[in-house]
Amino acid sequence: MAYIKNIEHSTVLTLADQVDYQPGQIASKTLAQNKHHSLTLFAFEKDEEISTHASDGDAFITALDGVGKITIGEKDYLLHKGESIVMPARVPHAVYAAERFKMMLVVIFPEPLKI
Repeated sequence: MAYIKNIEHSTVLTLADQVDYQPGQIASKTLAQNKHHSLTLFAFEKDEEISTHASDGDAFITALDGVGKITIGEKDYLLHKGESIVMPARVPHAVYAAERFKMMLVVIFPEPLKI
């Protein structure tokens, strides 16, 4: 059973090449997902965005191509190829493609509370 899917195993590859830009939209490829984590590649055409929302888990972005504007709370950050940022759990955040932008998103969800 493969835990990481939709990508070749035991092969050297470039992550940015694993998801393609699509005119006028955001393309995504889920590599792994369960109740503990999510690993997804995204390709944003210029001016596409994921609007403000919050997550129960910490979200870790690594820019694979281009430039994205990451908003965390009330502050904006420009993320360039090779740079990373953490969007803390339960803090409103958004992603906007200032130009074509590819990213890898890893979300780590907390363990459920045991009562």
